[in-house]
Amino acid sequence: MGEELLGWTFSISVFPWFGLDIGGTLVKLVYFEPKDITAEEEEEEVESLKSIRKYLTSNVAYGSTGIRDVHLELKDLTLCGRKGNLHFIRFPTHDMPAFIQMGRDKNFSSLHTVFCATGGGAYKFEQDFLTIGDLQLCKLDELDCLIKGILYIDSVGFNGRSQCYYFENPADSEKCQKLPFDLKNPYPLLLVNIGSGVSILAVYSKDNYKRVTGTSLGGGTFFGLCCLLTGCTTFEEALEMASRGDSTKVDKLVRDIYGGDYERFGLPGWAVASSFGNMMSKEKREAVSKEDLARATLITITNNIGSIARMCALNEGYFGAVGALLELLKIP
Repeated sequence: MGEELLGWTFSISVFPWFGLDIGGTLVKLVYFEPKDITAEEEEEEVESLKSIRKYLTSNVAYGSTGIRDVHLELKDLTLCGRKGNLHFIRFPTHDMPAFIQMGRDKNFSSLHTVFCATGGGAYKFEQDFLTIGDLQLCKLDELDCLIKGILYIDSVGFNGRSQCYYFENPADSEKCQKLPFDLKNPYPLLLVNIGSGVSILAVYSKDNYKRVTGTSLGGGTFFGLCCLLTGCTTFEEALEMASRGDSTKVDKLVRDIYGGDYERFGLPGWAVASSFGNMMSKEKREAVSKEDLARATLITITNNIGSIARMCALNEGYFGAVGALLELLKIP
């Protein structure tokens, strides 16, 4: 059965099925493992296909940096009429040459000649895929893929549980709880995509959206600063250090300035007044740990993203009205 996509023709009956997102920091690979293979199909399977499936599903680590996130695996899915499991694999973008070489070594081009990919790296590494791996890339828009991916994952759930959630009573540590969020009729919605940088989209339907704004301060900033400040070498190490740190030793809080809450404007004493503000003091610089610095970096980046997202959410409602006004002004 052939399907056409952006001028490419694919046979969706032919395995393996992959999706690839080549970001600025991480490469994310999704692999569909069929679990309903018939005896006839198994007999006809070529060795290279068996080798690829065994390699991807029997390991949780690939080399020194590739990781399969077993806790994210989606089981017993039906995709294009086939039943199977969806595996999620990631590795640093700087290891992309090794990935392409592995595809060549495992003779991937004998199974497929075209690979569906998104992200900036789909353009950056296109020639390498062709010359080294003998593979052509069908390049897909990353924001289109992002929206479709979110809606699909929500539609299938996470092994029976919703992947979308919200926090009830987020400001109260005792009453705060994570609850599932129903995405059946979500529009309009604000989608904040945090990668190396950040893009913020206003989504009106699955096919109608626009990029409202973004920021260069994203996951890449967090990891890069942690490498400089703590000497960590992996994203996981940076997050682990942040989980053990105390950002209040690094940041200057409202209570450090006012001695408590700033009641006139409703600012609680624990709110951050100045990220890394305590680091002006030599004494306090000497008292902080690498874990504290990693935690403060994480808080700085996420607070900034949250503030921008909130401003977009407040202003987005007026964009339609402004557009209507502009249309009116076009009328002679």
